[in-house]
Amino acid sequence: ISLPSLQLTGTLSASLGSLTTLTNLELSVNTLTGSIPSSISCLVALRDLYLDTNSLTGSIPSSMGCLVALKGLYLYSNSLSGCIPLSMGCLVALEQLYLYTNSLTGSIPSSMGCLVALRDLYLYTNSLTGSIPSSMGCLVALRDLYLYTNSLTGSIPSSMGCLVALRDLYLYTNSLTGSIPSSMGC
Repeated sequence: ISLPSLQLTGTLSASLGSLTTLTNLELSVNTLTGSIPSSISCLVALRDLYLDTNSLTGSIPSSMGCLVALKGLYLYSNSLSGCIPLSMGCLVALEQLYLYTNSLTGSIPSSMGCLVALRDLYLYTNSLTGSIPSSMGCLVALRDLYLYTNSLTGSIPSSMGCLVALRDLYLYTNSLTGSIPSSMGC
């Protein structure tokens, strides 16, 4: 289902969960409101979920960790709040995770280090706190890591030197301390 930029309004129906063979759901750039229904976890064949650039609120359902075939998750530019669920670490096929420009709080879960296929991680412009987990060094396929404009503290973990595919790293507008680890080639 691909219905981007059609000025759609209303909420996401829980009945979406009955579309169990759906592989792509694109509802980007509309005016959808309300929360993401937990029934979305029933879409076990889903490979790409585009709900970006809407007016969605509430938290990211922890049940989304059941979407193990998911390769792209695009929830950016909404008004989502709450923490990033620990269950996100179960999305082992995930290659792109775009959660930027929301109101997410809490720390980056260490379970994110399990996303070994992840290439792009965009968490910028939220209200994330705590330190960058050392498990991020396990993301050996990661090319782009955008964590800027949050409230992250602590130092950059030396494990980040293991990110051999990394091209872009944006950490500005946080409260990080210390120096850049020598393991990062600096």
